[in-house]
Amino acid sequence: MIDTLKTVNVGPAPTLSLAFGQRLNLLTGDNGLGKSFLLDIAWWALTRRWPAEINPKLTTGRKALPSEVGEASISFSFTAKSKREEYQSTFARREQSWTGRPGRPANPGLVLYAMADGSFALWDPHRNYWRTQGELDIQERLPAYVLSPSEVWDGLASGDGSWLCNGLIRDLASWQKEKGAAFKHLKAVLKALSPSPDEILTLGELTRISLDDARDIPTIRMPYQKDVPVVHASSGMRRILALAYLLVWAWQEHQQAAKQLGEPVTPQITFLIDEIESHLHPSWQRSIVPTLLGVMGLLDKQAKVQLITATHSPLVMASVEPLFDASQDAWFDLDLAQGEVTLTRRDFEKQGDVTSWLTSDAFDLPSGRPKEYEQLIKQASALLGQAAPDPQALAAMYQNLLLALKPTDEFLFRWRAICDKKGWPL
Repeated sequence: MIDTLKTVNVGPAPTLSLAFGQRLNLLTGDNGLGKSFLLDIAWWALTRRWPAEINPKLTTGRKALPSEVGEASISFSFTAKSKREEYQSTFARREQSWTGRPGRPANPGLVLYAMADGSFALWDPHRNYWRTQGELDIQERLPAYVLSPSEVWDGLASGDGSWLCNGLIRDLASWQKEKGAAFKHLKAVLKALSPSPDEILTLGELTRISLDDARDIPTIRMPYQKDVPVVHASSGMRRILALAYLLVWAWQEHQQAAKQLGEPVTPQITFLIDEIESHLHPSWQRSIVPTLLGVMGLLDKQAKVQLITATHSPLVMASVEPLFDASQDAWFDLDLAQGEVTLTRRDFEKQGDVTSWLTSDAFDLPSGRPKEYEQLIKQASALLGQAAPDPQALAAMYQNLLLALKPTDEFLFRWRAICDKKGWPL
């Protein structure tokens, strides 16, 4: 699990410094301020490889570069077997690479990274390692498993044609036929990730979708009792299905590797998720973070999960209010101040509802209303501020407010109350 991270002359800000919570970490901020960049850096810190460096098919996860001329560095620390490891890397411009100690990372835990475009990366301490000869890293195995969006579904092949990951379609079909531990785990994870007891995400019967496709295709049993092939499911359902599959696949393969090596399974999992709310209906957004914090417990009761996620969703922020614990959780907010990106670890103050989160430091909106209605309310407030407003203007404004706002709107109540108090007819 990663403890601290600091960048100098890398990314959108001159410096960024984070002290992560050991359980939940939330990243908020406007587009382009560095949320995805921080997740890329955290992945690299724990695995020492950039996702797109391993799989060039990716359009994200590329190597971070210095922002300006001068020295650039990435410093971080993480917990390894009850011992804190510290590491610093500088950018070697001639070699166009980040320097550091050779050899496999000391990080003993699984690292999972779900990127916003549907790509997925996994680092497994039992399967992704290498040895050092002299001062050179000699690769014996893959440095990580990095899958493009299509490879998540269709499988990841190695250079010699063998399969590194069968992919969601083939694995789910195989697990469903075998009805073994993997299938039981998948059903449990899907149930946990479902938005409510009335909307349980379950698998239907296997099917075929084409005369020219010999694969058995998994289906989702829809609430209207029809089985829809997973390739035809909604974007939100496919997002949840992919997360569930990758969690189970990563854990199953880690257990198999541990057994072959005669080593214990790791109790530590760091889960990085970019735009965790991507494609999800509000009912799913309200449950996704609390569920992911506990879902690994379905696979291993000893699992310790650190979740680091970027979000633009006020529903996600509201959903963590009942569980946020400042002793093990953190909220980091990126802002633009006087032309410079700044990072603030904010106190997590409960807002009570989604609208209040919209106007909080997380999203900085004036209100939860449309821009046109915000302007109308400004004009109405200015009219009330006049000593003797024109009666016709008051009447016209009142009609506009009635058309724009719902009858129980708080501003509408205040408008009527002020007009009644001052004796202004509407």
